[in-house]
Amino acid sequence: MEERCPHCGATIERRRHPLLTVDIIIELEGEKPGIVLIERKNYPYGWAIPGGFVDYGETVEQAARREAKEETGLEVELRYLLGVYSDPGRDPRGHSVSCVFVASAKGMPRADDDAKACRVFQWEEIPPEPMAFDHARILRDYLVREGRAGASPRH
Repeated sequence: MEERCPHCGATIERRRHPLLTVDIIIELEGEKPGIVLIERKNYPYGWAIPGGFVDYGETVEQAARREAKEETGLEVELRYLLGVYSDPGRDPRGHSVSCVFVASAKGMPRADDDAKACRVFQWEEIPPEPMAFDHARILRDYLVREGRAGASPRH
């Protein structure tokens, strides 16, 4: 018996291996500094860190730059790898492993590709959970790493 997505009815394929993804925490520099988040127009819905799947033949760094450009219109400079997130339940569509980068950018972000909206948030403005995937956890880890743990996103 085939399994179907409860939201769209599509057949869910079960893979033997997780998919590789990237997420990019974009620190926007300039007049209105903050963190760029996108609102997803596809399931799973909600606010999210920009990111997506790594294409065949692409490095994770190349994928991070491409996904940032596709979803926000921003050219980013990768600063460092925050971590690798591999909880099998992190994506309701199936098992994925994400390499999460912190990057900087200048300019005005705009929603594109599978982003319904794109916005720059100050930490006190970050939308309450549920955020898509495990992105609230990733943002908390980022805040600790950056020494801003007191500004943690809402649980």
